[in-house]
Amino acid sequence: MWTDTTRAQHARSDLALPSDLTDAEWAALEPFLPPPSVVGRPRKWPLRRILEAILYLLRGGLPWRMLPPCFPPVSTVRRWFYLWRDNRLWLTINHALLMISREAEGREASPSAGVIDSQSVKTTESGGPCGYDAGKKVKGRKRHILTDTHGNLVHAVIHTADIQDRDGAPLVLAEILQRFPWLRHVFADGGYAGDKLKDALRRIGKWTIAIIKRSDNASGFEILPRRWVVERTLAWLNRNRRLAKDFEQTIASASAWLFLASVQLLTRRVARLAKSNA
Repeated sequence: MWTDTTRAQHARSDLALPSDLTDAEWAALEPFLPPPSVVGRPRKWPLRRILEAILYLLRGGLPWRMLPPCFPPVSTVRRWFYLWRDNRLWLTINHALLMISREAEGREASPSAGVIDSQSVKTTESGGPCGYDAGKKVKGRKRHILTDTHGNLVHAVIHTADIQDRDGAPLVLAEILQRFPWLRHVFADGGYAGDKLKDALRRIGKWTIAIIKRSDNASGFEILPRRWVVERTLAWLNRNRRLAKDFEQTIASASAWLFLASVQLLTRRVARLAKSNA
């Protein structure tokens, strides 16, 4: 809920741009970024400014060539983005910040339960893999995300929209077996019900799926336990206009922007927790 306190907290009026990093946020991110090389030509542009340029594009939804001249050159920013995309840096940072934020809140670093859901988004003329989601009537891709019970992004997989939820869920859960070995209980909606998903999960580990269904007698809007958490996370991520549609030609780039949006959220949360605990 927006109150005078929360508006002042999220206004970021002391920054040149709302997408810029505060000193506390940069302190949380800097250890994960590559240090300057001891050989070769020195860096001309600081990584902080390059990262702020990428966050500006994420928040504003602008194409690369519309990057304002107050940032480093487009070729420089784009080269770093593709480098970090290919080495999956944002996935690594998201994993680390998730555990840091949970420990700062007095919780176990590794979650034991999660909430899974998907979001179908339209693609553009950029091309690349896409499919048709007959249920949502959307031609594009599907963002399949898993969060902890507080709404922090644990993992995400992007695939074509024609893959049903019960077929896409094993793709997400199979990739967290090593990263989060204690996460084995998942809350989901009715789209994940049935023996097909249970049989698929039985082949990749021991999982329990709790299906949260809407009551048949309910009328109008109803908040469903656990399920609202992941829906709120999707709303948080969609505040970034670069994610309003899937503008990327490759799924690798689309995944990088999605994890970057989550890293932005977690970085701000970690910085606030560090300030409150100081």
